[in-house]
Amino acid sequence: MSLAGKDLLGGPPPTLLPDEPGAALVAAGTDPAVVAAQHPTSSAAWAALADAAFARDAVVESYAYARTGYHRGLDSLRRAGWKGYGPVPWAHEANRGFLRALNALGRAAAAIGETEEADRIGQFLDDSDPTAKAALS
Repeated sequence: MSLAGKDLLGGPPPTLLPDEPGAALVAAGTDPAVVAAQHPTSSAAWAALADAAFARDAVVESYAYARTGYHRGLDSLRRAGWKGYGPVPWAHEANRGFLRALNALGRAAAAIGETEEADRIGQFLDDSDPTAKAALS
């Protein structure tokens, strides 16, 4: 529960990433490879590339794209004040690229047999926002 940016249960406030142009371009249908080349920090572009690769059964490629989006997202989260834990709400549109990349990384890790990583990523996604998995399925 939070009120005016303060968590009433003593945890950190939710991290809300700023809007980034890459997400809007991906949402508008621009080729995610073009977006990633123009906006390499866009988790949304890397997540879209990961999803497309996974859909065509290029699982290792999907894993690589998802890992890039995940790391770009971590960089953005840290710039936004995230300290390595705390909520990253799905309801905040600008957080969705990171959460999509995180989900894609867990899915690809599971597909290549990286069970421990898939479990850690699943927990990270739940810790970020317990509603995200349902929104992503």
